Amino acid sequence: MYLESNDSAITNSNNPKTMAKASIGVKDMDKLRRPSSATGNVPAGVAQAKAAKLLLEKKGKYVIWLGIALIMIMYELDNTTVYVYQNYAPSEFNALSQKATLSTAGVIVAAVAKPPVAKISDVIGRAQTYCITISCYILGYILCSASRNFGTYAGGIIFYAIGQTGTNVLNDIVLSDLSSTRWRSFALSISFFPFLVIPFVAGLICDSVVHAIGWRWGIGMYGFLMPAAASLLVISLFVYQTRARKSEVVLTQKIGFMKFFSLIDAGGLLLLCVGFALLFLPISLTSTSPDNWGTPWIPALMAVGAILLVGLMLYEHYVATHPVLPPRYLRNATIVIAAATIFLDTLAFQCTHVYLYSWATISRGYKITTSTYFLYLNGTVQVFIALIAGLVIARTRRFKWLLFSSTVIRLIGYGLMVRLRGSSNSDAEVWLVQCVQGIGSGVIQIVCITAAQIMVPHAELAQITAVILLCSFLGGGVGSAIAGGIYTSTFESRLRTHLGTGASEETVRAVFESITTALLPAWGTVERAAVNAAYSDVIRSITLAALGCSAPTVLLTLLMKDHKLKDEQTLAPDEVAAKTPESKPDEERNDV
Repeated sequence: MYLESNDSAITNSNNPKTMAKASIGVKDMDKLRRPSSATGNVPAGVAQAKAAKLLLEKKGKYVIWLGIALIMIMYELDNTTVYVYQNYAPSEFNALSQKATLSTAGVIVAAVAKPPVAKISDVIGRAQTYCITISCYILGYILCSASRNFGTYAGGIIFYAIGQTGTNVLNDIVLSDLSSTRWRSFALSISFFPFLVIPFVAGLICDSVVHAIGWRWGIGMYGFLMPAAASLLVISLFVYQTRARKSEVVLTQKIGFMKFFSLIDAGGLLLLCVGFALLFLPISLTSTSPDNWGTPWIPALMAVGAILLVGLMLYEHYVATHPVLPPRYLRNATIVIAAATIFLDTLAFQCTHVYLYSWATISRGYKITTSTYFLYLNGTVQVFIALIAGLVIARTRRFKWLLFSSTVIRLIGYGLMVRLRGSSNSDAEVWLVQCVQGIGSGVIQIVCITAAQIMVPHAELAQITAVILLCSFLGGGVGSAIAGGIYTSTFESRLRTHLGTGASEETVRAVFESITTALLPAWGTVERAAVNAAYSDVIRSITLAALGCSAPTVLLTLLMKDHKLKDEQTLAPDEVAAKTPESKPDEERNDV
């Protein structure tokens, strides 16, 4: 395991051999030589990323961007199709009611895995960390496709979530490494360009897979496709990281396990992961517990989680040498507002989308292809608007009022959704609402990430990205839990109400647990109309919850400072300090 010298991340710029190999100017060398982390030296992964960026020739930049494009195409194809298959897998195990619980668990695991992935990439390098996340992807695919019970399938989803979230955060980190604050939003949005096409391809793929080879092969085939798509980017990053070392731009030294654990803040990561897991996971388990919130161990686990998170704050302030969550982040209004906004926005979005595919299939009678198009219409519009927003931000160098307008549009969208989520609404109405939602979310996600990133030095770019995405995924986890709680507590009763006393218990349970059950009444019958109405009642209740959670984002964004973006990688000075033994001379410098 290697890390750059503690004395300097870069060798002497007067070394002719180094200058000849690296082809880097003295000014660039000086930028890299300056301490830019709270510890007084640049972490190895960050130093490699900085050096690799300076070593990139024109052809190399094209190769890196092509690599990012390939991995994003496969990432989006996986994301759109596997999400659909996740509706059929629980149905095969007669466990559709547990979908929200598993979704919440997966989202929470995905959330808490982001900071460790970011920290590890800072220490060992971006390429090496990609290898870890892709390996988790592969293991998840194998377990899901080979599962013979819901437990094994759930285990596969957890590894899949780690692989997906790790790859996702690394994609954002690499893009942020390569872009300035002015173009950051556009760079993040352009990476999702494949999503403008992928959902339409995914609909056809899902229809063919489900009706032919089955969802198991639909998931399993990515065990071959994902590593193949990631290979170009990973190999390219390895090549340029190696060139940086061979050109003597980055000095390295071996470190032991204790130093490694200190650098990644293992203690802080443990408190963060366990704390958030214990705080949020029990929320999703209430719906499957006999006494719901009356189950004694549920509030007990949440209390322990809250205590651990308080302990995390104290640990990061007084103990951690390289904190994963520096206390000064909580004193920065821009970071706090960005984190809160993306948390609430993702919460509301996920809340309305957990059972959206099931509702489209059951209540609207859509086929697999149409349901998939409907599910991802929001995301397609979101990417298109994000591209435009990125260009507007690059042109104006401002983002506050664009963000504020988007939260207002988002809120209006949820208001319309409450009215237009019924089985009797026209197709034009329900599809229009998805478009409105996409317009709002197209700006919120990328701007919140950019707003937080510009407030920290490059050495902390990966970890602040992970923190913001952590908030986003935790919001998604809470949203899934809310949707699951409403579904499991109300759907059966609504079915009995609409179907009447003549409905058998077997039929009610079958419809409750599966979207593929043979007991689902035929389309056009009175019984099917009753099922459609029951489903729409539940979806409308879920949407009301999302509307309430989305409202505070309007006020939050109104309070955000209107920063002016520059053609630099961050607005923060490289000398941002933290309370660490190595940074004593910098302790008096101002926080961002």
